[in-house]
Amino acid sequence: MDETELKTLLGGVRAGTVSVERAVGALKQLPYVDMGFAKVDHHRELRTGYPEVIFCQGKTAEQVRLIVAELLKEGSNILATRAQPEVYEEVMKAAPDAEYSETARTIVIRRKKIKPTEKIIGVVSAGTSDLPVAEEACITAETLGNTVERLYDVGVAGLHRLLSNTDKLARANVLIVVAGMEGALASVVGGLVDKPVIAVPTSVGYGASFGGLAALLAMLNSCASGVGVVNIDNGFGAGFLASMINKL
Repeated sequence: MDETELKTLLGGVRAGTVSVERAVGALKQLPYVDMGFAKVDHHRELRTGYPEVIFCQGKTAEQVRLIVAELLKEGSNILATRAQPEVYEEVMKAAPDAEYSETARTIVIRRKKIKPTEKIIGVVSAGTSDLPVAEEACITAETLGNTVERLYDVGVAGLHRLLSNTDKLARANVLIVVAGMEGALASVVGGLVDKPVIAVPTSVGYGASFGGLAALLAMLNSCASGVGVVNIDNGFGAGFLASMINKL
């Protein structure tokens, strides 16, 4: 139920053309639908501008399919993250047109056409090993209606690769910088641009990287101004935040 339908329903109650019982039944679905194992929030898009996103990790394939089927009732675009191939196969029973990215582990189902913004979100990754997190950020931002430009494998071990692409950095309105190891790339990019930088530490690295903790602490301690940090491997959070900034 969108805002127009809600107003129509309440108007019908006032006019006597809609029974109180029917209105109460419809309004029960307003906050969420209780499926027992999940409470599906149909009105998140109305409140926040974006529909609910399904985090698949820890859920069974059947649970994800049932949540998808419930969300499809409202005709929303659907994004599911951290989805394994077997989850995608199950989701296809409810949505045969679902799109799967094996790299990003995302499922996207498109029901509404969204015109992409003209302003660009730039996604920069230090190495090829960071691609799963970088692609999760890209697909999240694109699904939310943004134009995304990728710049991959430009880490500080070969700084000339980044410096030969400063024109791409300059075109972006917001930048997402994804890096593991020591996480230095975010500071370098932050010192080159006049726009917000969202740093994403990844769990890529040898033992002393402590599963991304070294990169996280380095990014939090960045001496470059305008650098914000999301959690380790949180490409989705970076893509979502970048979208919000891009659409202000």
